Amino acid sequence: MVLSWGRVQRYEHDVRRLRAGREIAQIKAAFEGEASVLAHGLGRSYGDVALNDGGCLLVTPGMDQLISADWETGRVRTSAGLSNEELLRVCVPKGWFLPVTPGTKFVTLGGAVANDVHGKNHHKKGSFGAHVTRIGLLRSDRGFVELSRDENADLFALTLGGLGLTGIILWVELQLAPIQSAYVDVENIPCDSLSDFFRLSEESQEWDYTVMWVDCFATGDELGRGIFSRARPRSDGRLDVHSTKAVKWPVPTPGFALNRMSISVFNALYRARPGARYVGEQHYDPFFYPLDKILDWNLLYGSKGFFQHQSLLPPELGEAGIREMLQRIAQSGQGSFLAVLKVHGPETSPGVMSFCREGVSLALDFANKGASTLRLFSDLDAIVRNYGGRVYPAKDSRMSAEFFQEAYPEWTRLEAERDPKVSSSFWRRVTETGGNPIDD
Repeated sequence: MVLSWGRVQRYEHDVRRLRAGREIAQIKAAFEGEASVLAHGLGRSYGDVALNDGGCLLVTPGMDQLISADWETGRVRTSAGLSNEELLRVCVPKGWFLPVTPGTKFVTLGGAVANDVHGKNHHKKGSFGAHVTRIGLLRSDRGFVELSRDENADLFALTLGGLGLTGIILWVELQLAPIQSAYVDVENIPCDSLSDFFRLSEESQEWDYTVMWVDCFATGDELGRGIFSRARPRSDGRLDVHSTKAVKWPVPTPGFALNRMSISVFNALYRARPGARYVGEQHYDPFFYPLDKILDWNLLYGSKGFFQHQSLLPPELGEAGIREMLQRIAQSGQGSFLAVLKVHGPETSPGVMSFCREGVSLALDFANKGASTLRLFSDLDAIVRNYGGRVYPAKDSRMSAEFFQEAYPEWTRLEAERDPKVSSSFWRRVTETGGNPIDD
């Protein structure tokens, strides 16, 4: 049984753990079987994009080699199963950092490519795919294929954000970003309203990293209030790598503990904490990866798991659309502990199926309350569609096929180039070729 990170989907698989030096033979053996095949990294996809119900799952973290590195230029090539966490341990002391990073360092390089991940600096650096220079891919029908912007360019563009469907990624070549310090200068600013967020975002265009935590229960003039954070790399300082110390969450939180009152109390305490008005220096680890200090933090949402909904709206409609979504969430009484607003700049990734483009995104976590949560998500989807937006596949568990195909019209190109032996529960669901939709 393999679970999604949200712990809502849990499917039986033929699980095979790939090992460095043996991975090609193992993958070819899987291709020869009758079942469909899918690569699976560290399992941080919230929904079913990295699951393959009833099929073969090739677990990649054993492919964890740093194949080559030029520490003069910052160009590295790693096996697809190497994690961001492992790469940071090597590159930070040498004065290099990930050009783009999501909110956890426990993702593999292959997973970062497959989902074309983004971070707090999209307005400056685009998504992860903008910094990938070459990819090594193994296909069931063509064998080994090397991809770049100049070589097999169409397949390269479909593999970036291609949800792992164009073949099994063997290695990734990446251009790192130079740093003079492992620390960033941070400003955390209390934000009074949604309009205040857009004002601060506009004023912070020259800051490298921007993001805002939102209090989902605020209404009226305070709708969209939160804590706006902005940061920039320090020009000097120590190159300290992150600590491995973390607290393990022991068991799922009882369902009755996750209610409007408990979330309201958490939001009030979070806004009032001293760090909400912090100006100063911070190590990269707590700034980029605050939740990584709690192992298995997904258990916080209880035994029924949780859903995440991350949407992206066009820039000219972003404020109106986000306002409508926050109003609907407040009306539902199903607040989110982790509600995050980010501004995205013009898309620079060559990825055909990349989620990111210019606009504003809202990411939300909701405990699984069954039908009421699914109704709320359907309403949020309707708002996103009405404003010409889209939902992030890496975070999705229940988007309809109709909405996906409307939001990602290039899906037919990906389907045409999909490796015939590779599939996923997500892909079958959103292309109406079967799968396991979650019903109301």
